[in-house]
Amino acid sequence: MKFAAIDVGSNAVRLLLSKVDTEGIEPIYEKISQIRMPIRLGDDAFVHGHISDEKVRQLVKTMIAFKHLMDAYEPIDFMACATSAMREAENSEKIVRKIKEESGIDLKVISGRREAKIIYSNRIEKIIANGDPSSYLHVDVGGGSTEIIVFNREKVLAYRSFNIGAIRMLEGFVSKDEWNGMKKWVQSVTKEYKPASAIGSGGNINKVFVMANVKEGTPLSYEELKRVYKFLKGYTLEQRITKLGLRPDRADVIIPASKIYFSVMKWGHIDQMHVPRLGLADGIIHVLYQKHKEKYI
Repeated sequence: MKFAAIDVGSNAVRLLLSKVDTEGIEPIYEKISQIRMPIRLGDDAFVHGHISDEKVRQLVKTMIAFKHLMDAYEPIDFMACATSAMREAENSEKIVRKIKEESGIDLKVISGRREAKIIYSNRIEKIIANGDPSSYLHVDVGGGSTEIIVFNREKVLAYRSFNIGAIRMLEGFVSKDEWNGMKKWVQSVTKEYKPASAIGSGGNINKVFVMANVKEGTPLSYEELKRVYKFLKGYTLEQRITKLGLRPDRADVIIPASKIYFSVMKWGHIDQMHVPRLGLADGIIHVLYQKHKEKYI
């Protein structure tokens, strides 16, 4: 069973081509190909309140290209979702119509609540918990928003979407009140549900995990995350690109994103974070599989 997912984020636009093997007791999800285009819609949406003609042009061309790739891959279904930047842009409806006209792709601008639910569809507790009834705190940091979910193996216990993301912080658009609001919420839910550990998703935490040189499958400790953060801050933006080899669109946002991750861990008194490298696009694949499984199994 082949599926495709498009994630139109604030920092980049991604296409995930995936397949689901249903031969065994549990379905096995396999990533066939991932393509990432660093369009960074949040630069326009969070600063000006709308997305410029140039970025719209880039986005439409990317969606047309993604449609051709999907046509070649021939998935049985696909879904395209847009998040924080498109939620905020006053011309998002016009962009959605243009994408539909030019590419045939029906792009859905989803709420923060819907985004959190799709991310939860990855059911990461099956990967890391192994039947453990403990609760976990999942943090997904994007360019424009942070989704936080507290769950156990049975259900979602609490979740919120905050308009606090790496690009917003970089541009100085996160107020003290907003930051303290997220802090108080995290402190409240972690005190109530006492999560055993955190789970981090998003491109920035994936990169931090690699830079921390942690063995695959091993959680990233709070101290290791803080160490990488301080290490990165010791370099200028240009040095992070030239000496550390970070992509330009990663080199600036990785520092504010890292701050969000370790702040959430600090507020919740959580010592370690699992980084399974699953995000919104992977969750879309899970949603599509659940939609089709009764028909094909």
